[in-house]
Amino acid sequence: MISQTWWYVARATGITAWVLLALSVVWGLLLSTSVLKSWSTPKWLLDLHRFLGGLAVVFTVFHLVGLVADSYVQFGPTDLLVPLVSPYKTWPVAGGILALYTLVAVEATSLAMARLPRRWWKRVHLTSFATYWLATVHTITAGTDASSPWLWWTTTLVSALVVFLTLYRVLADADAMRPARRRKRPTPSPASRPSGATVDASNMMGATARRR
Repeated sequence: MISQTWWYVARATGITAWVLLALSVVWGLLLSTSVLKSWSTPKWLLDLHRFLGGLAVVFTVFHLVGLVADSYVQFGPTDLLVPLVSPYKTWPVAGGILALYTLVAVEATSLAMARLPRRWWKRVHLTSFATYWLATVHTITAGTDASSPWLWWTTTLVSALVVFLTLYRVLADADAMRPARRRKRPTPSPASRPSGATVDASNMMGATARRR
């Protein structure tokens, strides 16, 4: 009975961690594309984004504890922390381990964002996309519920939303980087511009005509 309890704990916490990670990525994309700024404040959106990511880390830790405590598959710390060591579904488990490391890196740099150079924080934060896809592949290939239709449809629909929002952001960033076309009056060419001598001669002729 205890063994089954840990098995359910491992399953539930793993799926919950993926859901929280997916929500964090989607929320971050909505924040970066300014979709939600019309009805909420950016600070509130950023706090929620960080909160979801932090919860994903917490449930991932619970997921690892459940796997170690479960006796169905004898997972040790090395199997769950070193890629390609686990004999059980080696590659799917390795994807989950890489997702864990990138998730921790993103969350750690988010907490230390004020102390890091902006460009380095941004580079690390971009790995959240890799985290999502690694975790998604891990969820649908390594878990017991991998063959469940509800899980397959959930991951498919959420992944489609992530792809759509990512493309929307890329296109929006590309459009913002284009130089704005400034509307200026056309500058006359040197050939059509009167020279200083011509202007002076015209002024002198006009003054002579007035004197007469």
